[in-house]
Amino acid sequence: MLKVGLTGGIGAGKSEVSRLLVEHGAVLIDADRIAREVVAPGTPGLAAVVEAFGEDILTADGGLDRPRLGSIVFADPEKLAVLNSIVHPLVGARSRALEEAAADDAVVIHDVPLLTENGLAPLYDLVIVVDASPETQLDRLVRLRGMTEEDARARMAAQATREQRRKIADIVIDNDVPLDALHKRVAEVWEDLIRRARAGSAE
Repeated sequence: MLKVGLTGGIGAGKSEVSRLLVEHGAVLIDADRIAREVVAPGTPGLAAVVEAFGEDILTADGGLDRPRLGSIVFADPEKLAVLNSIVHPLVGARSRALEEAAADDAVVIHDVPLLTENGLAPLYDLVIVVDASPETQLDRLVRLRGMTEEDARARMAAQATREQRRKIADIVIDNDVPLDALHKRVAEVWEDLIRRARAGSAE
């Protein structure tokens, strides 16, 4: 099995790269999606979050009111630490279970937005960084996601720098390119990952 960490700045196009890798045959473990699953209605995770933050963080139908919770925790580092202490172990356990269910020769892609920020590179056999210029990121966030330029710049500034991400990369996928060029680059990367996975499973 080859464990790959996949990351990139907001608007760099990481989701498109992960989608293409899945099309080639990768097993995708998406940290953001798992983080939503572990606090879905009826889960022990949601019960723990409610116990820590109160019933006010629930929507009328019993789900987690993410904007409300976000406004509480992002303004208070201690409360954010409490939330992370609940959610991170659950995400970790679910990620490990999904990884253990994969085949011995699988290429397992861990899509981790904050891989650089949280110093997680050593957890993986190699790290892929999807890279785009700040100008490209800004354009995508404003044009495709409907953010204001101010909000987009703030979100970008809150993340690791382009240089910090590239420093931990074993493979960089340049996404300042047309879609057909991106498809070609991902196909090349996939062939490399398959070779590494086969070499690892043969050891």
